[in-house]
Amino acid sequence: MRAGDIDRREFLALGAAAATATLLPAASFAASPTETPLHGLSAFGELKYPPDFTHFGYLNPDAPKGGTINFSPPNWLYNQNVTTFNTLNSFVLTGDAPPRLELCHDALMAPALDEPDANYGLLAESVTISADRNSFTFRLRPQARWHDGTPVTAEDVAFSYLTLKDKGHPQLSLPLLELAAAEAIDQGTVRLVFSGKQSASTILTAITYPILSKAWFAEHPFDSSQLVAPLGSGPYRVGRVSAGQTIVYERVEDYWGRDLPVNRGQNNFDAIRIDVYRERQAGFEAFKKGDVTYRQEFTSRVWATGYDFPALKDGKVIKREFSEERRPKLQGWAINQRRPQFSDERVRRAVALCFDFEWTNRSLFYGLYERSQSCFQQSEFVAEGMPSPDELALLEPLRADIPGTALGEAPVQPVSNASGRDRKLLGEASRLLADAGWKRQGSLVRNAAGDSLALEILVNDDVFVRIDSPFVENLRAVGIDASIRQVDPAQYAVRQTEFDFDMISMALQLSATPTQSTLETIFHSRAAATPGSRNLPGTASPAVDRLVEAAGRATSREELVVALRALDRVLRARMDWIPNWYSANHRAAYWDMFGFVEPKPDYGFPIETMWWFDKDKAAAIGRG
Repeated sequence: MRAGDIDRREFLALGAAAATATLLPAASFAASPTETPLHGLSAFGELKYPPDFTHFGYLNPDAPKGGTINFSPPNWLYNQNVTTFNTLNSFVLTGDAPPRLELCHDALMAPALDEPDANYGLLAESVTISADRNSFTFRLRPQARWHDGTPVTAEDVAFSYLTLKDKGHPQLSLPLLELAAAEAIDQGTVRLVFSGKQSASTILTAITYPILSKAWFAEHPFDSSQLVAPLGSGPYRVGRVSAGQTIVYERVEDYWGRDLPVNRGQNNFDAIRIDVYRERQAGFEAFKKGDVTYRQEFTSRVWATGYDFPALKDGKVIKREFSEERRPKLQGWAINQRRPQFSDERVRRAVALCFDFEWTNRSLFYGLYERSQSCFQQSEFVAEGMPSPDELALLEPLRADIPGTALGEAPVQPVSNASGRDRKLLGEASRLLADAGWKRQGSLVRNAAGDSLALEILVNDDVFVRIDSPFVENLRAVGIDASIRQVDPAQYAVRQTEFDFDMISMALQLSATPTQSTLETIFHSRAAATPGSRNLPGTASPAVDRLVEAAGRATSREELVVALRALDRVLRARMDWIPNWYSANHRAAYWDMFGFVEPKPDYGFPIETMWWFDKDKAAAIGRG
């Protein structure tokens, strides 16, 4: 039940004195040499693939080209929407764009999905880090071309970064706050200069940004006002479009970068088709008929009971699980702390106690989920037990600004008796509300001014009404005036963007090595007041800010783990997010007409670019 994803490839003892130190951009790249051209970058200077590598090991370099895949995207980013679309500019805040427009736009560098944070040259054949590590000079590949045959130039790259900093979606603009200049040195050389206040990991986010055509946008507005596809340079271009219904991406036969090491074995389908469905059941019916050929299932009831249709029984459809990526997952509810009634941590904790996961998992989820506890679930960044000495070195200077529970055993959600209405937990919720000044008066709790405590859960799908209704009943049982508001997808997107909600759910998957830029868009104070950021709860805590910055200063993976575990403790103690549930595997089904390499890579699962159309398999099931 994924509501969103931070992906595009976001690549994503410090001690008491270090906790207040100035950010040093040299930190993460201490192992990367300066003043010499490099074929790749990673957070801690470690690269699996040498300069002369021919292809990524998890791909088939001889994969055939051809065929079509029609799939339901399991993740998306920026202003993208999987239920409707009205613009083909995915890089601005307004409007609803279809998923995967980024396939049309190359970036300076591309990630390896079998490494936690490595990126290798795509548009850029090399990058040179300055001696002060505040500027990065990229040498572009001379063969790089836009789809109209004109060269991709340094002017295009400089224009892209300056435009995205000024007008881009917050997920793009926020990481560029400390970008001081983007300079075209000559037609094939561009330099990105930072202020010196940036995190060392900022560049790892920036190098994956889409590069835009300066000439094209000179004639078109950089906004969401039209269904005209911007000129691209990537492996696909926009083909047939039916607004709000269908988009087809066509493989660029003469794509300039098809034989680069970062691309060999990828981008195999002649066409990638995405049909959008306002209702999940409609999408499932399309899959059963074969109109959709790949689907990840996020509704446990359907996974448990719905996959019994003829094509599956006949072996034409494969139902199986793939292991999840080794990347942190955040899935939970955000209670909007911008609204005064939810600013008290005791109120948020009381709300959390009303959710009976054990009953929900047994009665509604068919036992298919596990309880989430952390903002970094399924990763080494999950805090456990008592803080380590290194974690305490970060936490102790913040003692006055964080809940005391952050310094003890890692906070965990209580286990209910699975009755659906655990009297002990609901009693504790009532006590917390009373302690926070919300006294019971009749069926509702009220504050000293006589106002009731209202809480509206914003959803955009019937499935969430089904899941949240028992939760709402428990909230009402402790006197909270709780309700569910289901709105259409477009309204939902606008209300989420503008933080116009009491409580909303979100599912995010971070990179295996979360960058400071990514962490800031979710947890940092400066994102709390930025519409379109992922800081849905409105977290605005100096202590949280300092721990995010400590993660940005990490000079090794060990230091990063310490900083993020300390951050995890504080976030869980503050109840900024109410964790709910997660699955350890991808639940997928597909018509048996595709080839792919196994095992899948550990850090990504973009089947639309890694898999290929198998003509023999397709013919065997009558789909040739």
